Amino acid sequence: MAREHIAQYRDGTRPQARDEDFDRLKRYEDFTTIDWIQDSMIERNRRLRAARNQSIPYRGPRGEVTLAWLWSRLQTVAYAGQSWFVVTLVGIGIGFNAAIISIVTEWLSDIKMGYCSDGWWLNQQFCCWEIEGGDEDTCEAWHQWSDVMLARWIVYVIFACLFSFVAAHLVRSLAKYAAGSGISEIKCIIAGFVMKGFLGFWTFLIKSVTLPLVIASGLSVGKEGPSVHVACCIGNLIASLFKRFSRSQGKMREILTASSAAGVAVAFGSPIGGVLFSIEEMSSVFSIKTMWRSFFCALVATVTLSAMNPYRSGKLVLFQVTYDRDWHFFEIIFFVILGLFGGLYGAFVVKFNLKVAEFRRRYLGNYAILEAVTLAVVTAMIGWFNHFMRIDMTESMEILFRECDGASDYDHLCQTAYQWPMVNSLFLATVGRAALVVISYGCKVPAGIFVPSMAIGATFGRMIGIIVKAINRAYPTSGIFSVCQPDVPCITPGTYALLGAAAALSGVMRLTVTVVVIMFELTGALTYILPTMIVLLVTKAVGDFLGTTGIADEMIRFNGYPFLEKDDHAYNVPVSRVMRADLKTLPVSGLTVRDIEKILSSTDVKGFPVVSADGNRTLIGFIDRTEVQYVLENARKVQDVGAETAVSFAAHPDDHEDDDGLSGLAPGPAVGLDEEISLDIMESTASHGVLKLWPWVNQTPLTVSPQLPLEIVMQLFKRMGPRVILVEDHGALVGLVTVKDVLRFTMTELDDRHSPWNEHRFDGVVDEAWSWGSDVADRGMSWLRTRIGRS
Repeated sequence: MAREHIAQYRDGTRPQARDEDFDRLKRYEDFTTIDWIQDSMIERNRRLRAARNQSIPYRGPRGEVTLAWLWSRLQTVAYAGQSWFVVTLVGIGIGFNAAIISIVTEWLSDIKMGYCSDGWWLNQQFCCWEIEGGDEDTCEAWHQWSDVMLARWIVYVIFACLFSFVAAHLVRSLAKYAAGSGISEIKCIIAGFVMKGFLGFWTFLIKSVTLPLVIASGLSVGKEGPSVHVACCIGNLIASLFKRFSRSQGKMREILTASSAAGVAVAFGSPIGGVLFSIEEMSSVFSIKTMWRSFFCALVATVTLSAMNPYRSGKLVLFQVTYDRDWHFFEIIFFVILGLFGGLYGAFVVKFNLKVAEFRRRYLGNYAILEAVTLAVVTAMIGWFNHFMRIDMTESMEILFRECDGASDYDHLCQTAYQWPMVNSLFLATVGRAALVVISYGCKVPAGIFVPSMAIGATFGRMIGIIVKAINRAYPTSGIFSVCQPDVPCITPGTYALLGAAAALSGVMRLTVTVVVIMFELTGALTYILPTMIVLLVTKAVGDFLGTTGIADEMIRFNGYPFLEKDDHAYNVPVSRVMRADLKTLPVSGLTVRDIEKILSSTDVKGFPVVSADGNRTLIGFIDRTEVQYVLENARKVQDVGAETAVSFAAHPDDHEDDDGLSGLAPGPAVGLDEEISLDIMESTASHGVLKLWPWVNQTPLTVSPQLPLEIVMQLFKRMGPRVILVEDHGALVGLVTVKDVLRFTMTELDDRHSPWNEHRFDGVVDEAWSWGSDVADRGMSWLRTRIGRS
């Protein structure tokens, strides 16, 4: 069945039911795969040459210090410290950019409500700096746009429309990759796939400019996810200026991993949480060296952000708080409720956001600007009438996380007389924001889901906290509250908001340890680590029961990005069912330059297996297409090469004699596209009438047997990172397999059976909940009618 599907896709024919799968298959070809083995080999050769150069004695005849010796020592020190220097520059750039975005976002968010008479460039917080809490009713310098409620509402909606229009237009016109969160794509890039332009200058510039506009427009999206994308753009741009990183894909990925950690660190003020995020979410292979560089980059970025102090409060984030009250064991019951909410929320958002994304791709592809503007206007029109949806989500969380200790009270949040209207407002904010997140995340503007999810969890958690506090006030002598001290508040609703935010974030992203550390660094309260762990474990258990994965992984699968999952799957099929058998091979001898050029022009494969010329297809090695093209283009510069010049892919024993270019290098692996020595090798191996390509032939390619299980091949791809794995049977080449071949097979044949998203189980839970709720409602109505009839 699988081979039929794959054959149909390759022949150009396909079943009607698989049109969407075919579109995703075509998108696989938009990515270039990095061969990590070749990249490591080239880097190894460079280290060998560097070590050989350092071993050359630069001292004088009697051991005296010379300028040449000093220069060699300086080069050694500079080379050793270059990585840390680059990481420092990246961290400073990320911290500076995050501070500017935070300042601009706050000003744009407040300009929708009014302006400061002391200076138009001041937001409400800075305008009312000397007023306790910055209350607009007591701050004379802050002026609302009108005293009429309807006029203020109209101005609010107009600003939201304007901000969203400008952002969507800039993204569509100048940088299409600036749309969305970017985390899914960066995961693929770090895993070894190349998306040209995704980390370029224009993407960085447009995303940095439009991100404050999008957040200020009021759309139910966040800036934390896009901050990771912007941080990786900064890391890519700075590292590209240094030759050591621009020519090594492996070292560039180390910088990108460190940049992603710094992006989360400045977004949440959590350097350790950023490092854990890069380990848990972004990178599938994480070395100790990369961890230290990620930690250092996150630290530098956080220190830079702290030095700029964008909130003028000495805090790294607006909603940073410190709790000084302890929790009680009876509250674990309510912590479990928050965990259940987090798991169900994550499943709900992932399921229905994918439905919306499918609808958006099918019907709204040409209306990206109109869609963003419509969503912003609808969100502004609805959000105006709810206190917690009207203000910025980050500011909303800062309010919800507060303790009721006599400080500024936002809209009577801490007053007992208003507790039930407040519960109603929080409930409506939870439901409304969740619905808006489902339809807004994925629109063609910079859009993250971290903070919207946390805001939803915070409103729900605060609602639960107020309810628990009301129960405590109503029944203070109940046995469950016997541990409470009479003169000290027993329940702190702000902590419930914090735990609810953690549960929602964990539910939608499927993160655990990272969220615990981030929440600890936000609050500084060591006593609330255990409640956070309890909540997140319940959230994870619910998510595992429903079979959900994180929204980033689901978007990778939905968009058809070539990314192998971390989880192992038992497909129970051999690699022979997945491999390509119709190969374009090159005989080890017997071809001319004209033949090679004809083969290159008539094929588009990424590489060629080199086989024996006797027709037995005995595997000799493998050579990349780019290397063949490079040698053909540059060989004419150093030797006499014509169309009829013979080409040889085999090395003779005397080819290694007196060869400085290849000295110290292993005879098996190819030298790769190492421009530092490629021209020297061409000169040293030049022979009259023969073009020798053997230095670029990998004589020890990774090979497997056709009977090897597919799961083992997937492990080889994930852990070793080859671009191609050759399949040979008793020394004879029978096929090859790439990551894209594996993904095609798993998607066409096994995607439905092994999808980590178990929609049937989720639908069953929803149906059971609906039936239970309907039954309770019917019983309630029957009881009410009975009581009315008796009266």
